[in-house]
Amino acid sequence: MDQIVGRFLVSPVVQLEKSMKLHSLATAALLLAILTGFLYWSGHHKAADNSAKISADAPPPILKLDEKSITQLALKKKDAEPIVLTKSSSGDWQITGPKPLRADQSAVNGLGSTLSSLNSERVIEDKASDLQTFGLDQPALEVDLTEKDNKTQKLMLGGDTPAGGAVYAMLAGDPRLFTVASYTKTSLDKTLNDLRDKRLLPVDADKISRIEVVRKNGDIEFARNKDDWQILKPNPLRADGREVGDLVRDLTNAKMDLSSSDAKDAASGFAHATPVAIAKVTDESGTQELLVRTNKGNYYAKSSAVDGAYKVDSGLGKVLARSLEDFRNKKLFDFGYNDPNKIELHNGTKAYFLTRGTAGNEDWWSNGKKMDAANVESVISDLRDMAASSFPASGFSNPAIEARVTSDDGKRTERIQMAKSGDHYIAQRDNEPSLYQLDSSAVDGLLKAADELRLAAPQPAQKKP
Repeated sequence: MDQIVGRFLVSPVVQLEKSMKLHSLATAALLLAILTGFLYWSGHHKAADNSAKISADAPPPILKLDEKSITQLALKKKDAEPIVLTKSSSGDWQITGPKPLRADQSAVNGLGSTLSSLNSERVIEDKASDLQTFGLDQPALEVDLTEKDNKTQKLMLGGDTPAGGAVYAMLAGDPRLFTVASYTKTSLDKTLNDLRDKRLLPVDADKISRIEVVRKNGDIEFARNKDDWQILKPNPLRADGREVGDLVRDLTNAKMDLSSSDAKDAASGFAHATPVAIAKVTDESGTQELLVRTNKGNYYAKSSAVDGAYKVDSGLGKVLARSLEDFRNKKLFDFGYNDPNKIELHNGTKAYFLTRGTAGNEDWWSNGKKMDAANVESVISDLRDMAASSFPASGFSNPAIEARVTSDDGKRTERIQMAKSGDHYIAQRDNEPSLYQLDSSAVDGLLKAADELRLAAPQPAQKKP
């Protein structure tokens, strides 16, 4: 009985303690929630305040416009004629003042890029009154721009700030006085020579269709068929695309040096120089000529596209002086680094036939049997590397070796015949009169690789699970 009474007496006390603990936990949880909410609100509110402050303190833009909408630019400096740049209907820039000249598209686009998103470093005054103090009563540089809708903007750049690294600037119609970084002024302060096209042959290298090189030791003429070059003169011949590419690059990279002292020296040097060649370059706009001369190791050029004579890089003179053989394609096969589809090789009574599988199964096969890939690759490599050491006029008789290569998914088949001639071989391509002299080592290596062709090693049997 005492135990029962004790149990009833203790139970209310325990329940009271449990109730107090639950109340304390609930109170603590409530306080924690309130504290968490306060911290979140405080942090969020502070971040928003900081963001607003940063936004308010950020230097405002001076100009914000679509670069493509600019149709005319005029650069005006004290005691100098304005430089006027006008965009044509085709989208190209031209210099229209102080005299008509072709413009350097990259240089003019650089001006547009700078102006279209011109930001200030800071605002000095909201309403500037004493412009003379900042060099803006007579700006060092004024840039006038016109947009498609004939809307005009006028940017004025004045003197340097006392601390350096920045210049004063204003926009017509805006009373605020800004500073902008000094490099902004540098990027806009361009001379006529900075903005004109300095190429002696202003043509697009990718659109050149014909080049003729006229010289004492024989003329050479090249014609482009899509991405491939061919020699037309003195005879139709395969051209070395890399060599013709060097010629195209040097011709289109030839530029005028517009420094006054060099211009005078170039005129005198050209007058007393010996002719190297006349390069005639044709694109969709017509034909332009470049006359190149040399004197005491220096090279000079005159162009039909620009006035005056100019010193040019010696590389241009040297590439124009290259022989016909230098420009000829010395490779016997044109399949290049594309894997052929079929190979057929005959050496006297020996014959080799190789066929590559279709997409997804590109193993090599011969007479229905799979061949060792490394062996076949040796044959392909030797065929690909076969190149002439010279181009003889005769010596091809009784060919005993024949190689036929099909590539480009069957669209191109090349057949070569080779004949032994002394300590070398003479080869001829099908339907081509030219002869190619080959070193014996190249042909012997090909025949050895063919003799070493082997069947592919059998695959080990898979174990049954």
